[in-house]
Amino acid sequence: MPQDQPTTGTAGGDTAGGHLSAGQAAAAVDRRRFLLVSGTLALAAGATAAAGAATLVPPRRPGSPTAPVAAEQVVPRAARATRRPAPYAATTLETTARLSGSPRSGTYRRLVPGPGLPLVVREELAPAATGRPDRRTPLACFVQFTDLHLTDVQNPLRTEFLRSGGAAAWRAQEALTVAGAVALVEQVNALGEGPHTGLPPAFVMTTGDNVDNNSVLELDWFLTLMSGGRITPDSGDPTAYEGVQDSGLPLYWHPDEPALRDLDKRRGLPAVPGFLTAARRPVTSPGLRIPWYSTVGNHDDLPGGCLSPALGDFATGSRKLMSVPDTDGAAYAKALRTGDDPKSEVLEAILRRHARSARTVTADERRRLCTPHEYLAAHLDPGRTGAGPVGHGYTQNSLDGDRMYYSFRIAENVIGVSIDTTYRSGHYEGSLGTDQLRWLERTLAAHSSRSYDADGRLVRNHGADDAHVLVFSHHHSPSMTRRADAARSEERRHDGAEVLALLGRFPNVVAWINGHSHVNRVTPHPHPTPARSFWEVNTASHLDYPHHARLIELTDNGDGTLSLFTTLIESAAPHRTSPDFTDLSAVGLASLYRELAYNAPNLTETTRPDPHTAWAGTPQDRNVELLLTTAL
Repeated sequence: MPQDQPTTGTAGGDTAGGHLSAGQAAAAVDRRRFLLVSGTLALAAGATAAAGAATLVPPRRPGSPTAPVAAEQVVPRAARATRRPAPYAATTLETTARLSGSPRSGTYRRLVPGPGLPLVVREELAPAATGRPDRRTPLACFVQFTDLHLTDVQNPLRTEFLRSGGAAAWRAQEALTVAGAVALVEQVNALGEGPHTGLPPAFVMTTGDNVDNNSVLELDWFLTLMSGGRITPDSGDPTAYEGVQDSGLPLYWHPDEPALRDLDKRRGLPAVPGFLTAARRPVTSPGLRIPWYSTVGNHDDLPGGCLSPALGDFATGSRKLMSVPDTDGAAYAKALRTGDDPKSEVLEAILRRHARSARTVTADERRRLCTPHEYLAAHLDPGRTGAGPVGHGYTQNSLDGDRMYYSFRIAENVIGVSIDTTYRSGHYEGSLGTDQLRWLERTLAAHSSRSYDADGRLVRNHGADDAHVLVFSHHHSPSMTRRADAARSEERRHDGAEVLALLGRFPNVVAWINGHSHVNRVTPHPHPTPARSFWEVNTASHLDYPHHARLIELTDNGDGTLSLFTTLIESAAPHRTSPDFTDLSAVGLASLYRELAYNAPNLTETTRPDPHTAWAGTPQDRNVELLLTTAL
């Protein structure tokens, strides 16, 4: 979790007397941390403070070395598919969603098309020489998805009851994650050429939290979304919704019950009759027309992104707890805050203690937790290949030891490395084990004729195939810790600072691209030796405001520098929803999905038409050209 995000309250200990009410407990937690820990939370109250692939290998620059082939994977060449015009704007350079009206309490604000976001040139790591657009050689173009959080909102293991600690602790839009993600796939299929390279995107990389509750059902939705097919975003009783939004509890938005003055209607959310039925209707994904690769996140690996796999029986059971006493809410909030309950004993006790008062729902075996082995095997299923490659980065060798890390060829002289930063025993933070860290070092060395040892001494590897390196992970550097992993207790864990130090030893590293924070942020990592500097690109979730993914392009400027361009993209859904909320088609739901996210608690009161920089990032974190010195 990020350590530098806006917060409400502190992350300190209990109040005097050693007890917290549910509300006090929630306020005592870093709210952004609280959001990502539970997987049930919406934008933080802390916001108030702040188409088919064409040529996958671009032309080689005269005099450049032969392209290296990475250790395990090569991006397959796919046939160019017929592209249709983008259903909306291609990128946020052209236009982006904006809130209409003035920020004020108790008002639901509609979305409208706004002006595009500017391109900002960042020179912290290298100067931007004049004339470089005329000298550029395109190297690569691809898309990053992150934190899709495809969510089975009826899953009994979800902890929506945390909302008793504050309105921001639950998302009104979660039932629409599938419709929203399908619209994002449609947008990528409609993209033409990258605005800075002229290359069509060659592939999509997902950087984790593809699903929300680590269930086999949600994984099926994700693989179908990416490779194409029909998805029914429903579980349990196929004839009825069984979740918090028809519970009668005013704690949650009840769109189908206009007379119930729930918490969200009081802050302006509308009644939308038919919402719950529409949200559960089948949606057809066209599947990506270009290859895609997968990186694992904590929600892919653990229920709720932080809970012990030992709670699996609750997920497939028939009791769903929707409210708890303040004392239990406080106890669970404290367990989340400290992270010192890897076996989830606090939550298990709460679920058992209140089983009789929980709602009876239809048990569903499809909600069972997905083991790492099953996660890999599902990706390797030939029926899930879609536009390729088989396994989407993982290979049959990955099944030996359930290794969720690999390297692959992005383009000529460009290598991708996907790493697994998850704890498997029950925690939301990230780390690398020693074996994987050593593998990463060997992989970087294999593509670096010049590097540096830990003491700063130059190391030459004449047998290396030099290549620019892009590293992908779910967690960003501030969210990686040295906490012990009970599931791999024999192995030392390594934090973000250690990973940064390792990457800085290899001048060929261009960028570390990740998610997890649900925030757009681009961070330079400078070094006194300029070639050892690199960028960290952290991208916001497509579940929460501002609903951004990134189009990423790499160019050689022909003057000793590279440019890494990152351009935010939205889904294909129109910015405007139907005036009377009667459009409950798949497209209409995808638009409503975005609009509800923009109306998360406290955002509409504080966000003017311009993006809220706490989550959307500043202009320096959105559409940017990132200069750095080339090592090749």
